[in-house]
Amino acid sequence: MASTLLSIQVIPKTPNGENSYPYVDRAIEVIQQSGLKYQVNPLDTTMEGELEELLEVVRKMHEVLVEAGSPSIISQIKIAHSPNGFSMDTLTEKYR
Repeated sequence: MASTLLSIQVIPKTPNGENSYPYVDRAIEVIQQSGLKYQVNPLDTTMEGELEELLEVVRKMHEVLVEAGSPSIISQIKIAHSPNGFSMDTLTEKYR
């Protein structure tokens, strides 16, 4: 079981004030390519893994957004960490 859950909402500024959704899609592609378990939600995306690998994904997300032309990015991040393990399934199973 993974030790960490990380939820992230990226808010990229766009070069010409255009819609940010295509930029957000690129950030989500980085998560998809990571091989980590994840869930896209309406206002954020939650990933499950080890803290170091999750933070590396966040770094890559920011790099991709800058490469796409975003002049700045704000990310809101929530981290839940336990050496005994965390999973999205165990935290939400009673609601399903």
